[in-house]
This record gives sequence, C-alpha cells and structure tokens, in this order.
Amino acid sequence: MTSGSDLVWRRSSFSGSGGTGGGNCVEAALLPADRCALRDSKAAKEPAVLELPRAGLTSLLLHVTT
Repeated sequence: MTSGSDLVWRRSSFSGSGGTGGGNCVEAALLPADRCALRDSKAAKEPAVLELPRAGLTSLLLHVTT
C-alpha cells in the first residue's frame, strides 16, 4: 500500500467538515503509472485502503452512482 503522507488527497466539496455527513467521506489521490488511491477520511494517518487503475476508479464510480 501507498503511504498517505506523500500523496495529495482530495475529497468532494459536497462532503463538508460537518453537517449531515459529519465530515465522513472518501478521499482520493493520484499515483504514478496511471493509478489512484482511495481511503476513509477518518483514517487519514493510515495508508490507502484501495489502490486501482484510473479506469477501475471510473468503472467503480459509474456503478455506485447509478
């Protein structure tokens, strides 16, 4: 797994820092070799929990948003 400290993590602007979602969200970071990493925002000090090709992320997002 990739260390979280050397990556630039991003989260949706819809997640907010509180509100109804409580600031809980998934964060994403770009990796070398056309890959990306995902993690739980509550576990920011931990390594990424999922690494996949960018095409895999696109496929995942299509499945969870339909």
